[in-house]
Amino acid sequence: MQDLLNALPGAVAQGLVWGLLAVGVFITFRVLGIADLTVDGSVVTGAAVCTTLIVAGVSVPLAITCAFIAGCAAGSITGALHVYLGIPDILAGILTQMALWSVNLKIIGKANQPLSSRTYPLLVSQLNKPHAILILLLFTTLMIAVLYAFFGTELGCALRAVGSNAAMSRAQGINVGVMKVLGLSLSNGIVALSGALLCQYQGFTDINMGRGAVVIGLAAVVIGEALVSRIGHNFALKLGGVTAGAVVYYLVYQIIIFIGMDTDLLKMLSALVVAVFLGAPYLQKKYKTLPGVTHLRKAGGEESDGNA
Repeated sequence: MQDLLNALPGAVAQGLVWGLLAVGVFITFRVLGIADLTVDGSVVTGAAVCTTLIVAGVSVPLAITCAFIAGCAAGSITGALHVYLGIPDILAGILTQMALWSVNLKIIGKANQPLSSRTYPLLVSQLNKPHAILILLLFTTLMIAVLYAFFGTELGCALRAVGSNAAMSRAQGINVGVMKVLGLSLSNGIVALSGALLCQYQGFTDINMGRGAVVIGLAAVVIGEALVSRIGHNFALKLGGVTAGAVVYYLVYQIIIFIGMDTDLLKMLSALVVAVFLGAPYLQKKYKTLPGVTHLRKAGGEESDGNA
């Protein structure tokens, strides 16, 4: 049990890092209604740019900023492929993700690049987990506050409107294509920001570190929505819930390791969790339309009316 307790701070820190990625996934998946697969590549892009610049002697804040810009550029490419070339959003994300593999490899220069906190003045490090948790909490809070303020502006409201009803938004004079490119750019910028923090926390950048990232992000989104659904529907609350969902995901991960389950099955379990949460509303709707269930609901309603 002591080993589990010792591992929990690391799980919380990792959850906060991946929580930023989940926020990026939330913007495309829930706000825009797009399943963006660029994430698996853009998180590595953020880590690769940040690591390369820090190793070259660039300050950490500037390296993180450049990582965010690189992620925005990656998302813009996906958006341009989808909007201006008519490629379906899922395929556009896959194409960009494939291209980013080569780009990331060229940025890093090799498959793996160490980034030790003993050599470089990193913002966060797993060698000092309490400090990392505090910095990541402040970082996450600031990000949620900035996004909440942005989505309250006219531009942010237009972006949300496009995700809710593109046809109506177009009729209101909103440039739907530009909004989609903007949303994908912002989302992948945040994902790359997560990658920039992840490479510092874990002390290295690896070309394969983004594999399955979109599944983790989606799992955090659906877990977070389940956590806050009964509390309220405030946008900032949803973003906070997504971050909390990532923390819960990694806490469960540590528990799985502690009880001796095969960790190779974790991504499969994540996929099952996402499938259940996403499929549950559809199955519930289908259940309610079954003839027997509809008859019982009508009978119950008539009986209630009679008692009234």
